[in-house]
Amino acid sequence: MELTSNSFSAGQPIPQSFAFGRPDPDTHVTFAENRNPHLAWRDVPDNTRSFALICADPDVPSRPDDVNVEGREVPSDLRRVDFFHWVLVDLPPSARVIEDGEFSAGVLPHGKDPGVGPQGSRAGINDYTDWFAGDPDMEGDYYGYDGPCPPWNDSIPHRYVFTLYALDVDHVPAKGRFDGRDLRLLIADHVISKADLTGTYILNPRLLP
Repeated sequence: MELTSNSFSAGQPIPQSFAFGRPDPDTHVTFAENRNPHLAWRDVPDNTRSFALICADPDVPSRPDDVNVEGREVPSDLRRVDFFHWVLVDLPPSARVIEDGEFSAGVLPHGKDPGVGPQGSRAGINDYTDWFAGDPDMEGDYYGYDGPCPPWNDSIPHRYVFTLYALDVDHVPAKGRFDGRDLRLLIADHVISKADLTGTYILNPRLLP
């Protein structure tokens, strides 16, 4: 399979309109448009029965000590971990495109509601669920897509890997509240084919063009 986007090119920066946060000269970061990017795919195996989609950032600091701390910068050699931005299952086998803004348009404090989404899909929770835990203005279960918002003082650009999976099942056996780690385990034995598309994003003013 091949996964492409009209919103950004492979290996290139993701525009701010598809991010959760954008640079702000006074507060470092403010909310962005948070639209999901356009995605399209082709060369799908004939025996595909559904699709699943994950967007993960593998460059998130493994320790929070320096994250968003004035006068400090997250070191480039710090061990990095995954942060899931989008967990989606049960896209129909006939699907070939996700339109710009079809699944997300704007930041919704406390997160989007679960349930059946566009094209009959179902969303899992993303990792803003844990990030905002304990914040009375923002905490909640964040279902569906919420875009990039890396630390504003990170010393490296972050990568955002969109992975589309062609599956041999009509419905992924995920119930209730599931995340990207759960989904990877659930589909491990059902992947017929997969395709990746990676974009980058950064908020550190020292590294911005």
